[in-house]
Amino acid sequence: MAEISSDVIRGYNDIFILYLLLKNPSYGYEISKQIRTLTEEKYIIKETTLYSAFTRMEKNGFIESFVDEDLAGGKKRTYYRITQAGVEHYKAKREEWVLTKEVIEKFIADEGSLL
Repeated sequence: MAEISSDVIRGYNDIFILYLLLKNPSYGYEISKQIRTLTEEKYIIKETTLYSAFTRMEKNGFIESFVDEDLAGGKKRTYYRITQAGVEHYKAKREEWVLTKEVIEKFIADEGSLL
């Protein structure tokens, strides 16, 4: 089975995170777990990649962080939520993906036409 190159997927980490935050605020470990589950473990985001994305998107105003206490354990945990600018960025990236997919599919041969 082919693996997804981290170079190929890197540009889509933000869209994965924003998509998950559209539903509910969440924290790093939960987001990485959801990405792993939704991709059926075909993509596992590295912790450093995830937190770099959080830092970059917070700096750009797409998400904001807040500290909340974990009710079960009483420890403080940093959560992230999407901002309106993040919603708009997500919509723009979604439109960009549709166009990108359309272009790339022009160059992907189906199995029957391979030599």
